[in-house]
Amino acid sequence: MLHRTEEWNVDRIKQIERRIDKIKQDLATVGDMRPGSLSIQTRSWGGEYGQLSYTHQGKGRTEYVPKDKHKTVKKQLANYAKFRALTQEWVNLGIELCKLKVRPEDKK
Repeated sequence: MLHRTEEWNVDRIKQIERRIDKIKQDLATVGDMRPGSLSIQTRSWGGEYGQLSYTHQGKGRTEYVPKDKHKTVKKQLANYAKFRALTQEWVNLGIELCKLKVRPEDKK
């Protein structure tokens, strides 16, 4: 017979495993992604352009983004933010899951 704490652990383990499965499914649908932020810069002689700034492999980078590509780049940035949030949640849940699975049995 399981004790109340053990029942809770089993339920929580199942809950975490279901959420991790859902995260995996969500990650499969993320699409094109890139890190960084898009800002609008103003030229001294007039006019505006998009500038993508990001860090990759420890190096800061900037790229020119034509106005007709702003929407695409914003979607890629949003996808990257979603990817980061999902993977962070997965790691957090993975840590909790591992702790629950190796937890010593409660003294009877």
